[in-house]
Amino acid sequence: MKKQHILITGGAGYIGSLLCGDLLWRGHRVTVLDNLLFGGNSLLAYLSHPSFAFHKADVCDKKGIAKYFSGVDHVVHLAAIVGYPACAKLGEGPSFACNLDGTRNVFELAEEEKAERFLFSSTYSNYGVAEDGRPVTEDSPLYPQSLYAETKIAAEKFLIEQAARSRCAPVVFRFATLFGPSPRTRFDLIINQFVLEALRAGKLVIYQKDYNRSFVHIRDVVEAVRLALAAPLAKIRGQVFNVGSNRGNYSKEEIARLVLRYVPGLEVETKDLRFDGDMRDIKVSFDKIERRLGFKARISVEEGIREMAEILRSGLLSDAGAALKNAGPGD
Repeated sequence: MKKQHILITGGAGYIGSLLCGDLLWRGHRVTVLDNLLFGGNSLLAYLSHPSFAFHKADVCDKKGIAKYFSGVDHVVHLAAIVGYPACAKLGEGPSFACNLDGTRNVFELAEEEKAERFLFSSTYSNYGVAEDGRPVTEDSPLYPQSLYAETKIAAEKFLIEQAARSRCAPVVFRFATLFGPSPRTRFDLIINQFVLEALRAGKLVIYQKDYNRSFVHIRDVVEAVRLALAAPLAKIRGQVFNVGSNRGNYSKEEIARLVLRYVPGLEVETKDLRFDGDMRDIKVSFDKIERRLGFKARISVEEGIREMAEILRSGLLSDAGAALKNAGPGD
């Protein structure tokens, strides 16, 4: 991949802050737009880099962000209200304004400034449930179980409609549930949250223990983004890709058993209590991204659990306790 100018919205977040470092290390120019809702400490290490620029901005303000798109080759659109708890708290209006209208703003500016490609961060939450219990593919019906998924589906539809006539090539990545450390590690995600709770409390309470999720390490996600930025446009234009690994499909109870291997003496309690929110129960197929882009996740769930346990025991994530206090149910 030749040296490019890449604009990342939401670049101070979980994925974006790690992606920035990877792209800079590879010699690219990186511009980040972020409204800093969760602060900007994750970007401090990059501020002195000659190929890095940061601008505090909101994707809902189209006029305000327009000036930052000049000379941009690719756009990675990560900015969003993420997860069903956040969307449910803010409500339908603000959630669609950010996740749909904000996406439209960023894509239209990318198109106007002749950016080559536009990578959109979506979610496998869009599938909701599987009718027959078999792994869902990119062609499977969508049964959103949350407002968050509804906003992402609407944004996907807009982008796919643009693909046939736009100069800028949109591509949709439906990420599995992420795990692993980044400059802004999240603890409202099942694996990270389970490991933290296990180490701090010595006990896990698991709801819907048989519900299935798909998982992917954040460093593998960064690699998938890099592959999409380098792939021939014909391979990615208007395409939807599940991003994860076929070996990353686990039930919540199976994740708890893996955590137990690295937190001896852990007490695990299961409850079947239902709660309002995202009731996903699916396994996902990731054959398409491997076949088309050559992507293969390298870091297993068990390796990620061991890594997170080691990092937390080391004390490197000093704010992990506060993060756990503010976390909702693991995504």
